[in-house]
Amino acid sequence: MLLEGKSVLVTGVLTEASIAFNIAKIAQEQGAKLVLTGFGRMSLVERIAKRLPQEVPVIELDVTNAEHLGSLAERVGALGFDSLDGVVHSIGFAPQTALGGNFLDAGWEDVATAVHVSAYSYKALAMATLPLMEKGGSVVGLTFDATLAWPVYDWMGVAKAGLESTSRYLAKYLGAKGIRSNLVSAGPLRTMAAKSIPGFEKFEESWSDRAPLGWALTDTAPTAKAVVALLSDWFPATTGEIIHVDGGYHATAA
Repeated sequence: MLLEGKSVLVTGVLTEASIAFNIAKIAQEQGAKLVLTGFGRMSLVERIAKRLPQEVPVIELDVTNAEHLGSLAERVGALGFDSLDGVVHSIGFAPQTALGGNFLDAGWEDVATAVHVSAYSYKALAMATLPLMEKGGSVVGLTFDATLAWPVYDWMGVAKAGLESTSRYLAKYLGAKGIRSNLVSAGPLRTMAAKSIPGFEKFEESWSDRAPLGWALTDTAPTAKAVVALLSDWFPATTGEIIHVDGGYHATAA
């Protein structure tokens, strides 16, 4: 099994349709011992966690809260985790005023929220868990291709560009500790996060037709499998990379 004997922290599990849920499920199936984090609706996260193959502890984490971040390693350790081999960042948020065609009108406060939660938090999470991470560890995040301007994605697209740059810098600075940082760039998936973006259906219109391998809008398994692979020892010399799991859409022109 790919993650036999490894301990992994997974953020962002909210519903069974979330990418993070499938990451957690497949990671367990591949032998990982898990701890999940949630924010806000903790009872919902705890209920969804019970649907995983094995029981998993859940702790609260607001990635914009310095106290939550500062105590994270201690709280994870108190659950019986002497170390972490992997951390999954599946967190993103932008206020409605920064999405859906509001790019020119969005104010800095809302833009700052998007960048803080969706980009800076990747570095913040990595540093919060660093005391538990050992050589060979892997930090993996989720992005949506930030090399292009997409309809309605607006400042979330800018935040994702920041996330992608952040991952490269983490790869540079954590490499000396033997810790990798990589991202998986998924095609559009009908998660709760996606449904909160006004006009998200514009992403979907051409994807299935243009992607050489086709694309299933409700199948998070391919993305989850890529994340699990990056958490494993099978990519020991890969860091600062963005793996596309989008049916090949990114490689094709109109």
